[in-house]
Amino acid sequence: MIIQNANDTFHKISEEKQQMILDAALNEFAQYGYSEANINKIAERAGISVGSIYKYFNDKQSLYLMIVNHSADTLKEVLSQIIGENDEFYTMVEKIIRAIQKYSKIYENLFKLYNEMTAENNFELTWKTAGSVEGVTADLYSSLIVKAQESGVVRKDLDPRYYAFFLDNLFVLLQFSYSCDYYKERFKMFVGEDALQDDALLCKQLIQFIKGAFS
Repeated sequence: MIIQNANDTFHKISEEKQQMILDAALNEFAQYGYSEANINKIAERAGISVGSIYKYFNDKQSLYLMIVNHSADTLKEVLSQIIGENDEFYTMVEKIIRAIQKYSKIYENLFKLYNEMTAENNFELTWKTAGSVEGVTADLYSSLIVKAQESGVVRKDLDPRYYAFFLDNLFVLLQFSYSCDYYKERFKMFVGEDALQDDALLCKQLIQFIKGAFS
């Protein structure tokens, strides 16, 4: 396990204890955001003292950035696996949608954390954190669109940079629709109470929408 923003003492404790601290911090930050998250509550959830937290991390921001970096690494790993399969453009898009559906349920708090950190009032911290996640997808989606244009799958008259931005917005909103209460209810308002019950139908409809824009 590669942990960034942690002191050497953190690496010396067991992986089980590391994971308990990570989970406790993720739950707190996802629920309350950076500003309102409480180190005392994180320590209590993890079953350790507040003093131990500050042995493992210099400050609250170091712990927060470590959680965000871990989230970005998880995203990179999932996307790298999909892109590495080198499928046709729309096949990769479908796999990304299905991955979002799957991992939004498994890692619900990671997506809640992302939603919370984009709402922070501290612009410098927000961009430092959100930028580490956004940077994973910006260049990736743009390069995929360029390749699809070269192969004739996607229209040549569109700008890959803008369409990468549009595509990422769709995916981000989809993540929030599966993990954040407000966006879940918003989705139900448009589609119905069973909106999140049929993943296959949602995927099919979103693929059709994307094809209509790209082809």
